This record gives sequence, structure tokens and C-alpha cells, in this order.
Amino acid sequence: MSGKPRLTYCNGRGRMEPVRWLLAAAGVEFEEVFLETREQYEKLIKDGVLMFQQVPLVEIDGMKMVQTRAILSYIAGKYNLYGKDLKERALIDMYVEGITDLMQMILVFPFSPPEAKEKNLDSIKDRAVNRYFPVFEKV
Repeated sequence: MSGKPRLTYCNGRGRMEPVRWLLAAAGVEFEEVFLETREQYEKLIKDGVLMFQQVPLVEIDGMKMVQTRAILSYIAGKYNLYGKDLKERALIDMYVEGITDLMQMILVFPFSPPEAKEKNLDSIKDRAVNRYFPVFEKV
């Protein structure tokens, strides 16, 4: 493996997208491996590479990291993008958790029962517009 971080995920954005953004913000080139078959994924599990049997997987500095938040924290710290002190890191963490909360609402929406979809969508829109977006717009 070269010195570039290696990102393994399905061919989509999902939970790997913030990792891509952060590496781009740090000016770091990376390689990507797209899991195209179930067998590729199962091999990673069989080989013990995926701690929790799920991707994303980032290989960096000799480590095989999983769990998006852990990956982001490591990359941000490595490239001095994780605040200058403990208070700044706490503020960053609050924004990250807010984004995570909003994303979770959106990600579960497709699994809503058909009769609840409209109500759930209205709730997501309301929270996004009135709770989350105003905070993010102040950054």
C-alpha cells in the first residue's frame, strides 16, 4: 500500500462522504476501493478487518480503522483540523453530533411505514429548518 490513505466502501456517498470531505480539506490524496460484491465484503469480515463487521474502512498509518466518527477524529487530529484546544474540540464535537442526529433522522426515513411517511417527512423538515440549519448557518 502506498502512503495514501485507502478508503473501502460501497460505490456511494453514505458514511464515507464526510471522510472524503475531511481528507480533501486537509489536502490529502487518497485511494478508493469500492466493494462491488458480497464476497468482497464477506472476505473483509472473514479476515477480521472489520471490527464491527461494517464499513467504512480506512487504512491509514498502518491501521485499519472503522467507525466514521473515530476515523474523522483521527484524520482531523492528524492534520490539525480538530481545534486548537479542548474547548474548540468540544465545540466541533457538538456540531458533529448535531449533524449526526439530523443525518440519522434522514437515513431512517425510507424505512417509515407508508402511512407515516408524510408525517415523518414534515417532522424532519421542521427540525432541519428550525433546529439544525439555524445553528449551522452561524458557523
